Amino acid sequence: MPALNKTPADVTAGSVNLNKVITHWPDMLKVAGSLVTNQVRAYDLLRMFGREGRPTPLGAAFAEYGRIAKTEHLLRVVDPVDDTYRRQMNRQLTVQESCHKLARDVCHGKRGTIHQAYRDGMEDQLGALGLVLNVIVLWTTRYIDAAVAQLQAEGEIREEDIARLSPLKHRNLNLLGRYSFTASVPAAGALRPLRDPDAPGLDEDDEAEE
Repeated sequence: MPALNKTPADVTAGSVNLNKVITHWPDMLKVAGSLVTNQVRAYDLLRMFGREGRPTPLGAAFAEYGRIAKTEHLLRVVDPVDDTYRRQMNRQLTVQESCHKLARDVCHGKRGTIHQAYRDGMEDQLGALGLVLNVIVLWTTRYIDAAVAQLQAEGEIREEDIARLSPLKHRNLNLLGRYSFTASVPAAGALRPLRDPDAPGLDEDDEAEE
C-alpha cells in the first residue's frame, strides 16, 4: 500500500519492542560512537548485526529503534493537515533528479551509462564525472551569485525567486563539439562580464525546441 494511501491507524498498527532497545542501549551507543570516530568498518558492522541471514540481538535492537524513526516519517508523510514535510521531500527529490540529469547529459557518450568491463575503469570514469560535475556546479554557483548581487543592487529580484535558483541548471553549457582551453583568464580571479539576458544567447535553440 503506498504511503500516501495509508491512514495514521495503518502506520501505527504495529508496536516497537522497547525492551530490546533498552537492553542493548549501551552497546548501541558504542556503535554510534565508533561510526562517528571512524573506528569501525561497515563490513564489521554487518557482521555484528547479522549472522547466517538472521539478525543478532544487537541488530534486532537497531531494527526496533529504526522503526521509531520510520513511523515518525510515515506519520509526517500522511499528515492530512500539514503538507510541509511532503513539500520538503518533493524539493529534495527534484534536486536529486536535476543532479542525475546533469550527470547523464555530461556523460552523453554512452547515454549516461558506464560500460567499462573492469572495476578500475568504472571508478576512473565515475571519478572523472564527479570532478566535472563539481566544476560545473562551482562555476555556475559563482556566476549565479554575481548575477544575484547585480540584480539586488538594481532592485530587480525577489527573495522568493532567489530561493528557486539552482546551480544544476545547465542549458547555458555546450556539452558537444570542440573545447578550447586557450581563452583568456580574467585577472585577479575576477569573473567575466555577465551576459545581457535580452541578447541572443546559447540557449536560444533550446527555447525554440520547447
